[in-house]
Amino acid sequence: MRPTQLFLATLLALATETAGAERIFVSNETAGALTVIDARDLAVTDTFAVGEGPRDMGFSPDGDSLYVALGPETAIAVVDPRTLAVRRKFQAEGDPEAFAVHPDGRIFLSHEDAAQCLVIDPASGEVRNRIPVGLEPEGVTVTHDGRLVLVTSESSSQLHLIDAEEERMVAELDLPPRPREAAVSADSRYAYVTSEVGAAVTRVDLKTRKVLKTENFFDIADAKPKGVLLTPDEETLFVSLGKAGEVLALDPKTLAIRERMETGGRVWGLGLSHSGKRLFAASAEPAIVSVIHTRRLERIRTLDVAPGPWGVAVAPAE
Repeated sequence: MRPTQLFLATLLALATETAGAERIFVSNETAGALTVIDARDLAVTDTFAVGEGPRDMGFSPDGDSLYVALGPETAIAVVDPRTLAVRRKFQAEGDPEAFAVHPDGRIFLSHEDAAQCLVIDPASGEVRNRIPVGLEPEGVTVTHDGRLVLVTSESSSQLHLIDAEEERMVAELDLPPRPREAAVSADSRYAYVTSEVGAAVTRVDLKTRKVLKTENFFDIADAKPKGVLLTPDEETLFVSLGKAGEVLALDPKTLAIRERMETGGRVWGLGLSHSGKRLFAASAEPAIVSVIHTRRLERIRTLDVAPGPWGVAVAPAE
């Protein structure tokens, strides 16, 4: 290889390596901190204080800010994902736990006490709208096309569909007891919703607004489905089982179990690498993150994190 060719090949390798850099953020509710994981090296690189009881997280559309729900502080922290500095906090009503960031920047936050979904302008922290939903709203998900916001209500056992443009509820679907989170297909046609007390996963057609299939997992001891993610190729649906200490790999169409993978107890938050080859599952008992190979369907690494891991957020590609 000529010197020029060697130089160009080296630059290409460095560029590829840099492009492959990817960071995973884990909220540690008990520790009041976030843990940062290098997804390429599968190693913890930082742990830093963010505030009391951090739970759900979400990135601004431009990736410049990481929002963190701080329940005990009734606030949302705005974190610089590069410097790891807390830029500011703005007040959020109730006991903020779960939210989603719309592609246009709005934050849709569940307000459990008021049975509402709040629409927040993160620049000002102002609540710009309050959308009535069911009792004890929990998980919030925005479809990829930005048209719908999905909100689960635990006590009402329903999935609420909100028109994101008009900021009003347009449909409600009954689900097994205590629904928690939802994942959406890339074409925004199907949703997959976990139900904790119902030990179930439900497949929903968002176009016809009908429940297509529900699969229960009562045969798995202590199964409390919570987190749910669909791989980029949409070949596998991953579900965390909470107290059962397992993550399930399901067929997205049939909801049949392909594999059961052990993690620590109270496994809740899930995150997928950009390639979809690595799944990161946060478990509080003990405080670990399990790294799962999504094709081999096996755990390949266990990482110690700060106490009380709750949620997982994957930084956008830079």
